[in-house]
Amino acid sequence: MRLALFQPDIPQNLGAAVRLAACLGVPLDVIEPCGFPVSDRAIRRAALDYGPIAEVKRHASWANFRTEFAPKDQRLVLFTTKGAQPFQHFKFLPTDILLFGRESAGVPPEVHEAADARLAVPMARAARSLNVVNAAAMALAVALAQLDAFPANGFPSPAPRG
Repeated sequence: MRLALFQPDIPQNLGAAVRLAACLGVPLDVIEPCGFPVSDRAIRRAALDYGPIAEVKRHASWANFRTEFAPKDQRLVLFTTKGAQPFQHFKFLPTDILLFGRESAGVPPEVHEAADARLAVPMARAARSLNVVNAAAMALAVALAQLDAFPANGFPSPAPRG
């Protein structure tokens, strides 16, 4: 499973996403250009002390990202306010890439068209949208729980099911 951010606008959200990915042991893909100056050093600084344990890969563009992942057997799962299905009912696979759009504008039509699934986070009627990293945390929690793939973190292994 991978977490991907499409052209993030807010540096603090990128830092929080790096921390989330590091804590859950999930690689993070950053699809540029970002809405702020970004460099490997800036990402490490935004991630605070989580940078060394995070696996972050920068992609110069959407096309670059697609070229890298197109040949692989991975689904692109887009989280969008225009989602066709509530995310908590979706069956996640270990190879899924969970993609989240720009805070200010989501993703363009070509990204929507490339997605294998478009999911939404159900919210109260008066609400417009969640913070992108909050939505990513919810999505990763459901996906990792479905797959029994949370990091062990020193906890004893669960008893076998069945």
